[in-house]
Amino acid sequence: MAELIQPDAQELAEFVTTRRWFGSKTQEVQQAQLADRVRLQDGGAPLDLALAEVRFSTGTHETYQLLFGAEGVHDALADPALARALIRRIEEGGSVETPAAGTVEFHALDRDARELSTVRLLSGDQSNSSVVFDERLILKVYRRVEAGINPELEILRFLTEQGFPHVPPLLGWYAYTGPLVDASLGILQRFVPNGTDGWSFALGSLEANPHDFLIRVRRLGEVTGMLHACLGSEPGDPTFSPETPSQESLGLLTATIDEEIERIFLELPDDEPALEPIRGRGEEVRELLRLRSQAGSSGKLIRHHGDYHLGQVLWNGEDWVILDFEGEPARPIPERRRKRSPLRDVAGMLRSFAYTVSAARLQRDVEAPEDWEQRAREEFLAGYYGEVEPAGLLLGGRDANDRLLSIFELEKAVYELRYELNNRPDWVKIPVAGIERLLRSEVAEL
Repeated sequence: MAELIQPDAQELAEFVTTRRWFGSKTQEVQQAQLADRVRLQDGGAPLDLALAEVRFSTGTHETYQLLFGAEGVHDALADPALARALIRRIEEGGSVETPAAGTVEFHALDRDARELSTVRLLSGDQSNSSVVFDERLILKVYRRVEAGINPELEILRFLTEQGFPHVPPLLGWYAYTGPLVDASLGILQRFVPNGTDGWSFALGSLEANPHDFLIRVRRLGEVTGMLHACLGSEPGDPTFSPETPSQESLGLLTATIDEEIERIFLELPDDEPALEPIRGRGEEVRELLRLRSQAGSSGKLIRHHGDYHLGQVLWNGEDWVILDFEGEPARPIPERRRKRSPLRDVAGMLRSFAYTVSAARLQRDVEAPEDWEQRAREEFLAGYYGEVEPAGLLLGGRDANDRLLSIFELEKAVYELRYELNNRPDWVKIPVAGIERLLRSEVAEL
């Protein structure tokens, strides 16, 4: 085995901490070093894979995947020849032993024998790196290395095996196993050419013709219902078999949300006018949660998307395609792999409609029709319930399901409130309006 070569520590730390995918920019870095490094390709264009350990002054650490050539520290994915080399390693399969007693394993479900010519590194990724090849393949490299199988790999492999038509099929993946960690490193999928993400589609529709999105949102609900039905269709597979929730599960969920509500309402700043509609109403919001939770548990717990919104779906000109099954990157992998009510995904999409209306006003100076959000909600839910109810995943009737859905909407809106206060104060009014709407709906039902 080749000797583990350590690059200059300062150069390594500067490289890692200045990448878009580095997730702890507010932490003080104490040290950065390579924990393992292995040559994947020799010859004219050497390609190395390394695991970099970044230690913080708090005593914690994170591990990141790096890909670079033999000399210096740089991003090999920006080099078309090296990016193509990684694709070929995945398609060839096999494994490579590392100096730190680890193994990098490559797996292929399908091999595309054609030569790859054009290569482009996508610029929009935040926590990963994605490269598109010839507008037909896309490689996603997971930069933060976390113990356990990535939920995206797990779910995509299942959906591909099931022949689910509304995701780009999984073609292969690579992973690391060893004393350091067992972790997913990246996936290879079919690329969806000429697709428009749902967020851009909805905003563009509001500018040009609001009806364009509304006539397609019922289909989005149907596709979402089909996804959940598929993810809950294998009783013989413990990873994907639907589960009946325990009596304590809804209580645990509401207790967690209740704690977050109490915390954030105690910390509301005094100098933010957009908060006035909900200021001093923390107990009212908590009472709303308690009333809604009395509906009891409805339906099964299944694997779900986990971070579902308009930015995670594509309109390909004919139908909807669903992307990015990692879940919320800030949450640990075991939590992202946990089975939850499928209505949690539904709540995320409904909140996305609310954001679309506000973003049209804030970013494009466009006023959505007054009933646009409500119509989008109604169409989406009609399509969704029509597909998912026959699958037996939701029980207790539409009213009980709607009340449970409102709990997840409240959870999402409270999460949004904290996020916007910390990152985009101009957008605080969006989650405030969502919380206020839920309060009004409770009053209307009494």
